Amino acid sequence: MLQGWGKATRDAEFTAFVEESTPRLVRLGVGLTGSGDAARELVQASLVKTYVAWPRIRHGEAYAYTRRIMANERVDAWRSTRKEVSTGDAPDRPSSPASRTEDHDQLVRLLATLPQRQRAVVVLRYYDDLSEAQVADLLGISVGAVKSAASRGLASLRATHSSHDTTEAGAR
Repeated sequence: MLQGWGKATRDAEFTAFVEESTPRLVRLGVGLTGSGDAARELVQASLVKTYVAWPRIRHGEAYAYTRRIMANERVDAWRSTRKEVSTGDAPDRPSSPASRTEDHDQLVRLLATLPQRQRAVVVLRYYDDLSEAQVADLLGISVGAVKSAASRGLASLRATHSSHDTTEAGAR
């Protein structure tokens, strides 16, 4: 009887964690995958693994644990599709952003133009505000590789963003 009560309490704590953290995890997932559907699948798979480990996770570390699972899942996916070649161009950005949603969509489209590793580094480093060492640890790469990927990713985002601005200015 006492064991059943413990499982009910544990399940209630996990449910509260899921309800509280899902929006943030989905935003992180969109940044990592470039797709809302893929992000939700990544979050779901990561939450399943988090639930299995829930009794071992220390209080207050559940988000970091789940974020790590998400990063590991993406690294595994990148490794299995490393030879994948993008065949489409990123959609044009809106001509006049009118809301945060449009700005967010524009950012997701710009991030989608980056190679997977650069996208992951930029999202984890600047969106999720992790240090270079934390990003390196999460992705299993060196701090130097994080610095290089962040630098190249930001330069590419700047170039892509400015070319979109130039294209729109000429279209007006």
